[in-house]
Amino acid sequence: MLNALWLGFFAVAAASAGWRWLVHADPIVFQAMVESLFAMARLSVEVMVVLFGTLTLWLGFLRIAEKAGLVAALARLLSPLFRRLMPEVPAGHPALGLITLNFTANVLGLDNAATPIGLKAMRALQELNPLPAIASNAQILFLVLNASSLTLLPVSIFMYRAQQGAADPTLVFLPILLATSASTIAGLLAVALVQRLKLWDPVMLAWLAATALLLDGLMAALASLSAMALASLSSLMGNLVLFSLILLFLLAGAIKRVPVYEAFIEGAKEGFEVAKNLLPYLVAMLCAVGVLRASGALDLALDGLRWLVQGAGWDGRFVDALPTALVKPFSGSAARALLIETMSTHGVDSFPALLAATMQGSTETTFYVLAVYFGAVGIQRARHAVACALIADLAGVLASIAVCYWFFG
Repeated sequence: MLNALWLGFFAVAAASAGWRWLVHADPIVFQAMVESLFAMARLSVEVMVVLFGTLTLWLGFLRIAEKAGLVAALARLLSPLFRRLMPEVPAGHPALGLITLNFTANVLGLDNAATPIGLKAMRALQELNPLPAIASNAQILFLVLNASSLTLLPVSIFMYRAQQGAADPTLVFLPILLATSASTIAGLLAVALVQRLKLWDPVMLAWLAATALLLDGLMAALASLSAMALASLSSLMGNLVLFSLILLFLLAGAIKRVPVYEAFIEGAKEGFEVAKNLLPYLVAMLCAVGVLRASGALDLALDGLRWLVQGAGWDGRFVDALPTALVKPFSGSAARALLIETMSTHGVDSFPALLAATMQGSTETTFYVLAVYFGAVGIQRARHAVACALIADLAGVLASIAVCYWFFG
């Protein structure tokens, strides 16, 4: 999938450049494409410098949380819910703790830390799978919820915005929270419908009702605010939650007599190892996207789509953010590259850049997650996993557009 996508970027760019050269007599296009290659390679290294520090920092704090027992406490809290969502998984099975760890990493926005934990969880679920080549209900639900990527603290997106010079990197905190909630709820309801999960169970109803009330209350409180006040509140909440979480981890570690410094260093080393392996992928995708943009192919496609949107009488500003949404199900690195490229082209605090950042945080890389997670345990039949995950993706994209027009329109 990634091979075809990456090669397709260059093939489309070559065709577009050839058209501009032969039909429009524009030989400069090839110079622009080569310059874009080097510019994107340099940008990849600049992004990696920030990424090294961010992943190292957050995996260090997450290790303190683990040793302080916060993650285990979260597993116990969620155990009644997971027993009903995944009835074939026995209470207390290691898979439940790993799933909780994975969701915790996703909630904190640590995408790359979530993947290795998620693979361990999928292997643990595979031990309970009576048909190893066919995805079990529990595995499908885990994958769809993973693909919907409920994110409370999208740290990596804050980091990319900071690297691009945003005055307030956390400005998209509340939009992402609302959009990712929509994608997660849509994914859960889609799976529940197919698997006939008993959502009317008292515990399930309590969790769903509490979540719905929380979101309704949040949206009702936000509805009365102006766009400027919404942006200000999003900034305040993003920074307040982020720093409060750090204090919670440190305080819990101190109470449990965890050697917090040593624990932080242990986790930080893992973050360093994760980060350094990402540079080749980032260079590959950023360069491919840069060539595609320089060839004029991406602009041509977006102009056509914008013409259709405006012909229907709609506001077309969201079109410039769509490349991130369209590529996200296939490749996180490609979507990340398109997000960075959108911020570089339109400005980090422009409407397309803010919407692209919200879309990036609202869902996960569905086909990549499917290939990696199911491929790691040898599953050949995904059953309804893809359809349910794509429903979650669509809900996240539509919610992102609606929320960003509300906040920044």
